[in-house]
Amino acid sequence: MHVNRRDLQHRRLAATRAWSSFVERGDEAEDLVRPEILSSWARSEAALAREVTEAPLADESDTRAIWHGSQLQTAVERVEAELRRTAEDGDLVLAVTDPETRILWTYGGRVMRRKAETVNFVAGGRWDDESVGTNALDLANRLDTPSMVFSAEHYAPIVHNWVCWAAPVHDPATGEQLGVLDLSTTWDRTHPIGLATARVLARLIETAMPISTSGLVTGSIDSGEPGLSLTLLGTAEARLDGVRLLLNRRQTEILALLAIHPEGLSVDHLHALLYGDASVTLSTLKAEVSHLRRALSGQLASRPYRLTMPVQTDVETVLDLLRRGEVVAAVDAYGGDLLPGTNSPALTELADYVAVAVREALLANPDPSAVVHYSELAPYDVEVLEVCLLALGERAHPAKPLLKGRLAATSRS
Repeated sequence: MHVNRRDLQHRRLAATRAWSSFVERGDEAEDLVRPEILSSWARSEAALAREVTEAPLADESDTRAIWHGSQLQTAVERVEAELRRTAEDGDLVLAVTDPETRILWTYGGRVMRRKAETVNFVAGGRWDDESVGTNALDLANRLDTPSMVFSAEHYAPIVHNWVCWAAPVHDPATGEQLGVLDLSTTWDRTHPIGLATARVLARLIETAMPISTSGLVTGSIDSGEPGLSLTLLGTAEARLDGVRLLLNRRQTEILALLAIHPEGLSVDHLHALLYGDASVTLSTLKAEVSHLRRALSGQLASRPYRLTMPVQTDVETVLDLLRRGEVVAAVDAYGGDLLPGTNSPALTELADYVAVAVREALLANPDPSAVVHYSELAPYDVEVLEVCLLALGERAHPAKPLLKGRLAATSRS
């Protein structure tokens, strides 16, 4: 889905009018922008001149000391190839900050990298709103929620040509906010999935945190090992200390959400992730959790809801293999869509992310045996088959007849 350029121009004009109204008449802009934008404009106005030309830079050695050896550095380095590819494909500039909205790491596509450098959107740049005016990085850090700032919603005119999407990054074990992940580009490249992409990349960084901080055990699932083993891809199965659990679909979904949030979830947060906007009462959720706690022999804590045993999931196994570049092993471990048919908005988003990650890895490295296995799970994905056959060229390969047969069958369907 693309945004109509005329609609974007109207939106940009409205933002500019609102900003001008604030600059000239202050409170008269109250009904023209979101409350968080207006509050940030007020903080910005009190702290700096509108004519600011660049963000101030923190001490270089301090920035380096904060970044070096940190959880964020470890996690970003593990997924850096994916972050860089996202930036290059969309001509974006990506940034990761500390909790004070100081940029610790950036990477940009060719055009946006140059634009970013002119305003100190670089390592060491201080992007809190009192230093450089309203922006998505500050709002996401300040409000601890994904945020978008478009065009003249920025306080400083130097970034009125930008659109920014940012999402907070947390320590999965403690829930501590470590900073934010931001995506920025020019306003005319605004896309409706921008904020969702920021959320997914922030989650990607969280899942790449060192194992000692995440509390998750990675590696292949062995149903004989102690703890909880969850199979979520293609089918659903839960085993506790090697014994299969008999759970209904909702209980499995709750288990999946708690597994991917080892820091725990409040009842309200779990309800939102599980049911979205559906009119389901909290008492219904609490009843499901109560049944699940009994099935887990009491190993489900309250306030927040949190699993208290070691956890393994095939989702984490696949993502960990992809991070290490082991595409064949990742596809072999990939059993198909995550909980097909789930209505949970959070699990639907995760399912899309895992499916796209596997597919993109195959397009980049179309190993024939892996593509054959993948085509059994996604038989109508013609592009993956074609890319693999193109890479093989005239070379003979045992998988070639299977690939051609699958492609022919798909074309006839």
